[in-house]
Formats: sequence, C-alpha cells, structure tokens
Amino acid sequence: MLAGLRRYDHRLTRRIAAWDHPWIRTALPTAQDAAEHTLLWWGAAAAVAATGGRRGRVAAGAGLAAMGLAEVLSNTVGKQLVERRRPPKEWIPNEEVEDRPTSSSFPSGHTAAAVAFAATVAVVSPRAGALCAPAALAVALGRVHSGAHYPSDIAAGGLIGLAATALVLTGRHRATRRWR
Repeated sequence: MLAGLRRYDHRLTRRIAAWDHPWIRTALPTAQDAAEHTLLWWGAAAAVAATGGRRGRVAAGAGLAAMGLAEVLSNTVGKQLVERRRPPKEWIPNEEVEDRPTSSSFPSGHTAAAVAFAATVAVVSPRAGALCAPAALAVALGRVHSGAHYPSDIAAGGLIGLAATALVLTGRHRATRRWR
C-alpha cells in the first residue's frame, strides 16, 4: 500500500510541476516569493488588523500565533524527524528547480504556516479568512510546482497548520474564559 501511495505522490508531483498555463507560471511563483520568511502573512495580518476593528486585531494576532507554532512544529520538529529528499530535478520542467531548499522535504513549512494563518483568521474573521485562503492555496501548490515538495509534504504541512490553529484557538478560548 505504501508503495502505491508513493507512486501516486510521484505522479501527482510530475503532473503539477508540468502545469504550463501563463497564469500559473506567474501566480504561483509570486505567491511563493511573497510567502518567503512569512512576509505575506505579516502583511496580511497588518491589513486585517488595520481594517477589521477589534475582531480584525484578534484575528491577526491569533493568525500570527498559529503561524509561528506551525513553523516550529514543521521546521524544528517535523523536518528533524523525517529526512526526505526533494523531488528529483528532472521531474521539474520549469526554471525554479534551482531555487529549492536543501532541508528535508517533509513536511512543508511554508504550507503549514500558510494554512495555520489562513485557517485561524477564517475562524475569527470569516471575511478576512476568505481573502487569505486563495493565497494559502497558491503557496501550497507553488511548493509542488517549483519542485520543493511532494503533494504528501503539502498535505502534512496542511495538517500541521490545522493542528496549530486548533491549539491556538483552544488556548485563546481557555485564556478568555479564565479572565472572565
């Protein structure tokens, strides 16, 4: 069964990396560049906090907390537990194949951060979350398209992001109840 999943993961990687529509060749690398060092999410947090009133400030703060937790879980814990090579360069027909990280492929820290931020913001402020979700999806797909990750790395990063969201929101809820 694991061999079958691995073959499917490899086939899907090749298929996504081969997407050649001009919009995809522009949008996915742009989203990835913006997400480097979590700049996209810091900018989104500033915008949500500035325009969303009290709810926006809470959403931005919770989103940044979840993003930070997801990064720790994926990059500090996950990548140390699972060493996985990046997809072979021969599978990636675009020029971004040279810009790949050298760390473990599993899990995707970019995806974990993106999902954690977008999901947390969406729970606190659904409108703001709806604006963040497409960017998070573009970051995740861009990681496969550029050859940095396999789809299973993205799925694991997404699960870590959702776990970080649950932990931050649960902690926030408990802290709020305690102060009342």
